[in-house]
Amino acid sequence: MTARPEIVTQNSTAAYIRGLVAQYHVTYVQTPSDRLAFDMTRLADDEIRPAEIECMLFALHRAGHLSRQEVAHLQVQYLREAKP
Repeated sequence: MTARPEIVTQNSTAAYIRGLVAQYHVTYVQTPSDRLAFDMTRLADDEIRPAEIECMLFALHRAGHLSRQEVAHLQVQYLREAKP
């Protein structure tokens, strides 16, 4: 699976998310649930790996800086911008 191309402009959603991560000093740490989900999709021949930006969103949510609704909104914006 190839990585999604990412074009980051000063006003892009990816830049905004990176700014939040820097502001709150958050990093993504893979949890046992993350590993289980990865293994289940891999065993189903449907391997899915979240992009770096998506992992940053997970970290911001887990740290309590974003609600689920905010994560969903930012992820949709990011994916729309990243679409070739």
